Amino acid sequence: MQEKAQQLLDWVDARFPLTATWKSHVSEYYAPKNFNFWYYFGSLALLVLVIQITTGIFLTMSYKPDASLIPGTNVSVAFASVEYIMRDVAGGWIIRYMHSTGASMFFVVVYLHMFRGLIYGSYQKPRELIWIFGMMIFLCLMAEAFLGYLLPWGQMSFWGAQVIVNLFASIPVIGPDLSVFIRGDFVVSDATLNRFFALHVIAVPLVLLALVGAHLVALHEVGSNNPDGVDIKKHKDENGIPLDGIPFHPYYTVKDIFGVAVFLVVFATILFFLPSMGGYFLEDNNFLPADPFKTPPHIAPVWYFTPFYSILRAVPPLFGSQLPGVLAMGGSTLILCLLPWLDRSPVKSIRYRGTLYKTILGIFLASFLILGYLGTVPGNVWGTFAANVPVIGGVDRAVLLARFCSLIYFAFFLAMPWYTKIDKTKPVPDRVTM
Repeated sequence: MQEKAQQLLDWVDARFPLTATWKSHVSEYYAPKNFNFWYYFGSLALLVLVIQITTGIFLTMSYKPDASLIPGTNVSVAFASVEYIMRDVAGGWIIRYMHSTGASMFFVVVYLHMFRGLIYGSYQKPRELIWIFGMMIFLCLMAEAFLGYLLPWGQMSFWGAQVIVNLFASIPVIGPDLSVFIRGDFVVSDATLNRFFALHVIAVPLVLLALVGAHLVALHEVGSNNPDGVDIKKHKDENGIPLDGIPFHPYYTVKDIFGVAVFLVVFATILFFLPSMGGYFLEDNNFLPADPFKTPPHIAPVWYFTPFYSILRAVPPLFGSQLPGVLAMGGSTLILCLLPWLDRSPVKSIRYRGTLYKTILGIFLASFLILGYLGTVPGNVWGTFAANVPVIGGVDRAVLLARFCSLIYFAFFLAMPWYTKIDKTKPVPDRVTM
């Protein structure tokens, strides 16, 4: 049997580089030997991507993107199909909850993966292209999440899409036509639902998979970064193997299996005991059918969009136009792409950076978390937590705090060429440390 298997493998290798691909990207891909906890999240992101694609395929077998109402009711066919999946399809409830929980967990691991790149300088030379591909993946994930958010055709789905799409109307000249093009109609309607379904199921996932492939190829071309920020390719043995590297398989495949096991325990706990996560993963209003004539009292995006939504709300309109807020919200995501050129530090890892950078990074992280929280609550709520007077000079305290945190957010990037250049750094070792 072993001889037959080897003959089959040789037959495949003569026609397709199966073994060569396995060796170059897995068994003979040498990664730094000092990977730590922060290096779990790349493989976990890949795992969640597989979960989302698999569960999405099964959901499309029973879901119908039809906004028309069932005769005699105020319930759309789309909303009813989700209820059908939850109540009547065998195992449908767990597949739907896996998909909804997976969406939030995707952003959890991606945000942590991005933060790891931030603290270890994984965007610096020669990994600029890896970072750019990663940011394009992040933007695709945001688009994919927004498109999928409309599909249940609940109250928050409908009105959230209405608010976000209307923001495009603030763009000068092309805005009104662009918003109509995105919706496929003058209002969010059946045409919007159908095109969002097509983009969510086919178009964006294809782009996303291509970007993930490019991200991995670029990573394996220049090699992985490590907590020391040391290039392991500088020191090799007589066979050309990095002295500070170990094969990805079996060492890191085994390590990643442990990370996957821990992640799946957390994932299953949320899935079985708290799938809505108190309204953060699935809002209560989204269990109500979409009603174009009844606006929810508080419209807010899902938690992973809330930091950028807070920036949008923090910027005051100009001559009645929301364009400044829209530009700020868009700029808050696109500015991440410039990190490789904004950071002027001679070292990569936070281990060897000075107190100045660590302090500023901590302030930035705190401001980002505050922005995320403020985006989940109505604008007039913060005052009840802070003091009896909810406004200062006619401006809500939540808005003032969001503006302050937004300034910190942008200052972190725009001032980076200055403070990373003057920051006092420590000597970087020639070899990786354990």
